[in-house]
Amino acid sequence: MSNPTNERSRLPTMQDIAAKAGVAPMTVSRVINGAARVSPQMRKRVERAIEELDYHPNALARSLKSRRSRLIGILLPEIVNPFSAVLANSIEETLLQRGYSAFISTTGTSVQREQAALQTFFDHRVEGIIVATMDTPAGTEALQKFIRLGLACVVVGRESANCDADRVTIDHRGGAREAVEHLISLGHRRIGFIGASPESARRLGRFRGFEDALQTHNLAIDDSLIVGPGVESGPGYSTEDDGYTGMHRLLSFSNRPTAVFARNDFTAMGAIRAARDRGVQIPDGIAIAGFDNVPLAAYFTPPLTTVAQPTTEEGHAAASLLLERIEADAQRTYREVRFDCRLVVRQTTVKSPDEKCADPRGMPR
Repeated sequence: MSNPTNERSRLPTMQDIAAKAGVAPMTVSRVINGAARVSPQMRKRVERAIEELDYHPNALARSLKSRRSRLIGILLPEIVNPFSAVLANSIEETLLQRGYSAFISTTGTSVQREQAALQTFFDHRVEGIIVATMDTPAGTEALQKFIRLGLACVVVGRESANCDADRVTIDHRGGAREAVEHLISLGHRRIGFIGASPESARRLGRFRGFEDALQTHNLAIDDSLIVGPGVESGPGYSTEDDGYTGMHRLLSFSNRPTAVFARNDFTAMGAIRAARDRGVQIPDGIAIAGFDNVPLAAYFTPPLTTVAQPTTEEGHAAASLLLERIEADAQRTYREVRFDCRLVVRQTTVKSPDEKCADPRGMPR
């Protein structure tokens, strides 16, 4: 005796559609796949049965037959960082316009999670992947393995082209240099860096820009003022917690910095919260600049001075590069798309004459 509950929960099949429409399963298959060899009357019967049974084709089964899944994997360190959210949304916009769907996975700070996500993408027959994690030896080795197996790939934000993939990136070093030059122009001479330890910071273009500005003005680079996660931090970005703990550490020094450059806006926001908890005024007690210009930066309290990167354009470019490689008839050389950055000055570095009337969008330079 059949179980009514199981009958209700079972998904309809092509055989169910065929039985309801009174046609052969092959006719249902032809209708679903858009074949021309079906009469208009028969097609209407099948389409009516599909609608009544709320039938949805098995995408994985169809991809096995057609070798086209039209599915793209997006690998991010985390989704809570506003930069990741904006990037993923812009990638999806382009994919949807071209008839593709996205499969998003995150790594946190774990190389093991990164490797597992790549394997899952491959097992689910994605046609390509967009990777926006930090470059690590183990992660790059795993990525290169799947590229050799024929998986199309675009990396976003990485500063070195050490795998066979198209790349979308920005001028990390130049943007950071401009932000620190801004702090120096305001009279700051003791400037901290939050977002990476001294050992791991030197692999970052943003830190090298920080160094460039200090060296240009003959200012000392004090390793005690460089705080954040170490080399074991894996493929993730620095976080709000890193900014919070880093700022507490810097403010505990007797000769504390008068300004801080944070590796990203999320880290800067954590640093601002730490300064507020300690009763330190911004920018009078300490000035703070970030990087990314996430949407929240303009509406934070106080509004954050930051380096703007065109995140939406980066996502569109990454998706377009990947789809070009997937759909191209012939192999082409790997390409790089690089975007410029710009400094946006707000109230964490320059106090507005009338803060109540200040423009939260900032003053681009």
